[in-house]
Amino acid sequence: MTLARFRTLCLAQPGATEQIQWGADAVFKVGGKMFAAACTDFTQYPEAKKCSFKCDDDGFAEMVERDGVVPAPYLARAKWVSLDRWDALTDREIAAAIATSYQLVRAGLTKKVQATLGVVQ
Repeated sequence: MTLARFRTLCLAQPGATEQIQWGADAVFKVGGKMFAAACTDFTQYPEAKKCSFKCDDDGFAEMVERDGVVPAPYLARAKWVSLDRWDALTDREIAAAIATSYQLVRAGLTKKVQATLGVVQ
């Protein structure tokens, strides 16, 4: 996985937007709520996690058992994980995790906001 591929997968979700926050993090949102984030500048932030995303309860428990996957700083209580390196999960696993995170966040939006986002694939 690369940052460019991660960005493409996030922005492929219906209604997804991207903005830079907290210095150099690309934050991906749906309906104004964050569903994924990735560091864009490792020269300035060499210790930063590669990316973060939300999991369901079972997914969170399974993910944090994996080498290179840790509870996300500040967001672990909301079942977010972070990757220490891009190869901590396969590209397919990261793509599935992005889709799951998006679905979880989207499901928490009001029905009115959800209706404006388009069809979920």
